[in-house]
Amino acid sequence: MTEKEKVLNRAEFIPTSLDIKSPVPADYEIAQNATLKPIQQVARELGILDSELELYGNYKAKVRLDVLERLADVPDGKYIDVTAITPTPLGEGKTTTTVGLSQALGAHLGKTVVTAIRQPSQGPTFGIKGGAAGGGYAQVIPMEDMNLHMTGDIHAITAANNLLAAAIDARMFHESSQSDKALFNRLCPADKKGNRQFAKSMLGRLERLGITERDPNKLTDEEISKFARLDIDPETVTWRRVIDTNDRMLRGITVGQGPAEKGFKLETNFTIAVASELMAILALATDLKDLRERIARIVIGQSRSGEPVTADDLGIAGAMTVLMMETIKPTLLQTLEGTPVMVHAGPFANIAHGNSSIVADKIALKLADYVITESGFAADLGMEKFFDIKCRYSGNIPNAVVLVATVRALKMHGGGPKVVAGTPLAPEYVEENLELVEKGSENLLAHINIARKFGVPVVVAINRFPTDTDDEIELVRKISKAHPGVVDAVAADHFSQGGAGAVALAEAVVKACEEPSHFKFLYPNEMSLKDKIETIAKEVYGADGVDYSPEAEERLKRYTELGYGNLPICMAKTHLSISHDPTLKNVPKGFRIPIKSVSASVGAGFVYPLLGTMSTMPGLPTRPVYYDIDIDFETGRVVGLG
Repeated sequence: MTEKEKVLNRAEFIPTSLDIKSPVPADYEIAQNATLKPIQQVARELGILDSELELYGNYKAKVRLDVLERLADVPDGKYIDVTAITPTPLGEGKTTTTVGLSQALGAHLGKTVVTAIRQPSQGPTFGIKGGAAGGGYAQVIPMEDMNLHMTGDIHAITAANNLLAAAIDARMFHESSQSDKALFNRLCPADKKGNRQFAKSMLGRLERLGITERDPNKLTDEEISKFARLDIDPETVTWRRVIDTNDRMLRGITVGQGPAEKGFKLETNFTIAVASELMAILALATDLKDLRERIARIVIGQSRSGEPVTADDLGIAGAMTVLMMETIKPTLLQTLEGTPVMVHAGPFANIAHGNSSIVADKIALKLADYVITESGFAADLGMEKFFDIKCRYSGNIPNAVVLVATVRALKMHGGGPKVVAGTPLAPEYVEENLELVEKGSENLLAHINIARKFGVPVVVAINRFPTDTDDEIELVRKISKAHPGVVDAVAADHFSQGGAGAVALAEAVVKACEEPSHFKFLYPNEMSLKDKIETIAKEVYGADGVDYSPEAEERLKRYTELGYGNLPICMAKTHLSISHDPTLKNVPKGFRIPIKSVSASVGAGFVYPLLGTMSTMPGLPTRPVYYDIDIDFETGRVVGLG
C-alpha cells in the first residue's frame, strides 16, 4: 500500500455492471436504465470524507475545498488531457472517449481515476446537440442533472454577471444628474449622529486612488470628486448581460427606454453565459479568495480620461463573490460504470479558454492516480489554451495527451462530400475509402504536431464506428505511429462496449504517462503581446503572419501601457478550421491571420484577440434539439435529451 493510499483510506471500489445491448439504444435510455451508486459511496471509494461533501440529493454532491488542505502533502496523480482533430459535422466523440477511457482505467484496469470535465451549456443542449455527457455506454450520470441545472452554478454566474451590468448602467445614470457632493453623500450616508464610514468594498478604490484617509468626513473636495465620480465613458463599456440560452435576437439591443430613465438609452447586447468572463474566472480561480480577487480586477471599461474602471471601483466585487460562493466547489457525479466524475465550470473554447476548472483538477489529482480531463474543440483551440493558460495558472504539469479522431471525420477533411442534416450519409462515409482517409490524416498530423510543441507524449484514439473497415483503422494507426512522439494509436469501441471497449486505449495511456514529459509553454509571460499572438498564429495555426487593424494596434499598445502585457493570450477564433477562416479545411497553407480587435479579460487573466467575426451569442437552428425533449408522465422521466 502506497503512502497516498494510506492517507486516503479509500473504500473498496465496486464497478457498476453494464447491460450491453445491440444495437446501442438511445443515450437517454441507457442513462435512465443505469444503476446509480449513492454519491456518498462514490466519494468514499475515492477517499473523500462525508464532512467534505455537500449533498444535492442521492446522486450528486459538491466537494468542499477543505479536502485540499487535508491532502496538501499527498503526491499528485497522472494528468491527461483529451483533445481532438478539427471538428466536423460527423463528430469526433471527445467527451465519449474521455468517459470511456476513465471507465476502462477504473472499472477494468483497477486504477483510481477521476474524470474532470466542463458543465454543458443549456444553449447548445436545447439548440444544437442535445447534451454533453458522453454517449452510448460511456456516459456521465445522472444525465439529466449533468445537462440541465446541476447545482445551479451557471444560474449563479448569470446573476452575478447581470448584477454588475445593472450596477454599471445605474452608476452612469446617477452620475449624469448628480454633483460630486451629492454622489458622495449617497455613497457614504451619515447616520442619525452624523457619522459616516466607508463600506469594506470601497477600501480597494481608496487605495488605488492613493487616498489614505479612512474618515469620509475628512476627505478634501478633490478627494471626494476622485472617489465618487467614476466618469465611465459609455463607448468603452465592454461588460455585457448574459443568459444561458441561444438567442440570436439578443445580439444587439437597446436598454434604458423606460420613461423613468429620462432618455438614458444605450446600445448593448447579450452574451451566452458560458462565453462570459465570470465563467472563465470560475474555471481559473484556485480558491474562494482568488475568485474574489479576480472578480475585483474585472475591467468593465474606461473613464473619459482613459483610466480602466474595475468591478472593485463599483464596490460590487464582494456581492458578486457572495452570489458565486457556492460555485467554487466542483460537483461530484459518476459514470455508467461507477467511476467518479468532477464537473465544474463550462467556458466556451472558441471564445474563452474552454477548459474545466483548476480547482476540480487539483482536488482530483490529490485523490486519484489518473485524472482525465478534456479541452474544448481541437488541439489548436482548447488544448493550446489548456497548456498556455490553465496549466500556467495552476502549476499542474500534464503527463500525456489523448488525441481523438474518427475515420469518418478524416474522410471529410480529405475532401469528402458535404454532410446535410436529415439526409443519409454519402457512400464515401459508410464504405471503405483509403484515399480520403490518407488525405484527411494531414489534419490529424497537424494536431499531433501542435501537441508535440509542448513536449507531451501523444496517444491517438481512433473512436471506432461500425462502418469503419479494418484497413481504414490500420491506415490511421500506421500514419499516426510513424510520427515521433506518438506513443501509440489505438482503436476504441467504448460507445458500444463501455470501458471494455477502451482497455487497449487505457493501457496505451498508462504507458504514455510513464514516459518522460518535457512539458514547456509555447511562449514566456515576458514576451510582448504581439509576439505571443504571432507565435500562436505561426506555430499552432501555420499562418504566414498576422495583420492588425488600427483598432487592434491601438488596444495592444494601450493594454501594454496599463500593465497587461505579461498576460497570456486567448485566441478567439472559429473551431471549424485550424485557421481563422471556417471555409479553409484540412491543413490550410499560405494564409495570414487578421486581428480585427483585441479585448482584455483582466479578471480571468488573459488578453483575447478576435480573429475574424466571432459571435458570443449562438442562435437557434430551424429545428432545435428541444423538439425531441419532453416528459414521460407515466415514469416521470425526461425523454429525448442526449
